[in-house]
This record gives sequence, C-alpha cells and structure tokens, in this order.
Amino acid sequence: MVHGELWTIKELFVTPNEYIYWSVQIVMYPFMTGLVAGAFVLSSLYHVFGIKELKDIARFALVFSFALLFVAPMPIMLHLQFPFRGINVMMTPHFTSAIAAFGIVFFTYGAIVASELWFLYRKHFVVKAIALRDVQDKTMLQWLEYLMYTGLTLGAYDIGEQALHRDEKAIKVLAGIGIPVACFLHGYAGFIFGSVKANALWMTPLMPVIFIMSAIVSGIALCMITYIVVMEYRKFMIKRARKRWETSLEEVKGAELHVVTMTAKYLVFFLIFAISLELLDLIFRGYTAVKSWDMLRTIIYERDFYDIFIMQYGIGNLIPLILFLTPGLTIRRAVLGVMLVLFGVFMMRWNVVIGGQAFSLTFAGFMHYHLPIIPHDWETFKEGLGGALTIFIMPFVLFYFIAKIFPVFSAKESH
Repeated sequence: MVHGELWTIKELFVTPNEYIYWSVQIVMYPFMTGLVAGAFVLSSLYHVFGIKELKDIARFALVFSFALLFVAPMPIMLHLQFPFRGINVMMTPHFTSAIAAFGIVFFTYGAIVASELWFLYRKHFVVKAIALRDVQDKTMLQWLEYLMYTGLTLGAYDIGEQALHRDEKAIKVLAGIGIPVACFLHGYAGFIFGSVKANALWMTPLMPVIFIMSAIVSGIALCMITYIVVMEYRKFMIKRARKRWETSLEEVKGAELHVVTMTAKYLVFFLIFAISLELLDLIFRGYTAVKSWDMLRTIIYERDFYDIFIMQYGIGNLIPLILFLTPGLTIRRAVLGVMLVLFGVFMMRWNVVIGGQAFSLTFAGFMHYHLPIIPHDWETFKEGLGGALTIFIMPFVLFYFIAKIFPVFSAKESH
C-alpha cells in the first residue's frame, strides 16, 4: 500500500499517484520546533533585556526549552519509513542541503542552551557536589548523585562573587546569540514551505516570518500553562504532605498573578503581530491574484473556512485576545486563554500542512485527510492521534526528570 493511501479521501479529478503524504506528524514538527524557539525567546526577555518581572518564568522557560529540544526532531523521525537513516545527515553533511542546514542549526542551538543552563546552575552543581562529598557512609543513590554533580561542575568550583559575575555575563551573551539561532531554527520550517513553488498555498515570502512569530506565541503560551499547572500542583502536594505550621510561605508559593499578567502582555503583543502578518499575507494573495487564486479561494473561503476562520482565527486567536485584554486577568482566565492560543497555533500549522495538500496539482480535484484515531497497526499509530499525543506528552515527562537536576523552583540556586 502506498504511503498516505490509508488516510486520503479523493474527490473529483485527482491523479492516481496523488495522496496526502505529509500527515499529522509533519504538523507536529513545526509545532514542536516552534515551542522550542518560543520558550527560549521568553527566557531571553529576562536574561538579555533584564525584565525582572519575568525572572521566575524565564528560568522555568529555559529548562523547558531544553526538554523540548530533545523532542523537536521526533515527529520527523517517526514519519520517516527508515528513521535510522537520519543519522546520515550528521555523518555526511552537505552545507547546501536544507536538511543538513537544519541539523547544523539544531546542534548549534542545543549547545547554546546547554551552555547557558550550565552557567545558570553552576553554583548549584558546586554546592551539591561539595555537600555530597562531605557526607559520610554514602548510600548508593548518594554516590550516584555525587558523581553526577561532580561531573556537571566540569572542575569549575570557584563560586566567588567575581566568578558568578562572569557567569552572568556569559549567560547574557549566550542568550543574545541564541535568539537569532532559535528564530532561524524555526524559520527554517517556514522557509521549506515558502520556497515550494509548486504549491500555491505555501509559496509566500512571508511564510518564514509568520512561522517565527507564531512560534514565539506558542512557546510563551506553553510556558505559561506549564508554569501555572506545575506551581499550583507543587503547592497542593506540599500542603498535603506537611503540616500547615511546618510549611513556609516560600515553599507553598503557587503561580504568581503578577508573573502571569506580565507574561500575558508579551503574549498578546506577539499574538497581534502574528495575526497581522497572516492577514497581510491573505490580503496580498487576493491582491496579486495569481493563476491558482481561484483554487486557493475555494480552499480558504469555502472548503477550509471552518478550520481557518472559526477554529484558528475565531477560537484560537479572537477569543484569547478578548480574555487577555479584558481587565482583571485571573489565573483561571489565563489558563483558558493560553490553551486556546496553543490550539490556534496548532490549527495554523494544520491548515498550512494539511490544507496545502488539499488540492490536486490538476487544480480540478480535492483530497481530504482522515486522521487515524484508532490505530490498526504501527503505521496508523505513529501517523495518527496516538503518535501526535505521544510527541506532545514527551517534553513534560523529560521536564519532570530534568527538574530533578536543575532547581527550577528555587531562585536561590541560580543567577
């Protein structure tokens, strides 16, 4: 069976070899890389521009960006029929290849994030290593922790004032360099779509910029919802596990409204910017009226009208703007707003990837994508709802374990 035949429904005049080859995993790929870039940009608002109100969530966002980094290439790997061949991109780099360029940028960005995290938490590693070194009769777990933290210090045990000041400078420099690299990491996905001249829906010079802006929006939204949920859950568990008089106010501190409100301001700014670019692109297409405009108009304003204008712009853009711009923002309203923002960005990716394959190259037929809900084999699992949910859950699992090493919830252990 041809790849794509299982979930493609054809209508009218479609050539026999045309299918929707790029499934939900190719939707998840730009969605996940966008979250990586957006989370890093959020952390850089504090580390580079010194917005002190974002200090807590910036530290949180940087660690979460690191967790997302490992998951970003997974949708592509799952989509490939022979995923282990992906290592060839690294083994035999070709600097004029777009795929190789992504690999180079991806590893460069990974090195920047890892280095920034090391400088940010170096003091914590040193303190933990020294404390564990002085423990007598260590248990097996304490020996493993001692070896891990000793290795993470990289032999740099100086935590004097001057050394920590140099760390802060290094963090600022790395964050500054990382912003354009993070934008290029995700703008690459927009470049791939925007440079496909054979596809009228994808071919637009604004596509890379639209992808970058929506990436920042999704990254900020995901960090906000994760920050709120984790902090509130942590507060609940601490209160439940310990007696009230044994717990300090610092330990039970949940999501702070002023942090959420300040972050929401930047979310709204980038969201308005992203919507403006998308609408500008839509107007540009109608004004230029290229040969394929009749087909595109049918797709945008008729067949995919519900997905684009109701699901994406209405539920995913307009309602969140109303929720955030209404005075007296609350934590619950913020949670609802960021969830809808994430849905809107996902629908934008869906409408680009799936919608761009919805019409035949003959311009006389259409194809519909039927998302596999209940898997019947490995193919329908990885290319269906199960595979998409697995990809989305993985960063949260990684963040849980990474947070055991990096003190995400304690400002005292970092710069």
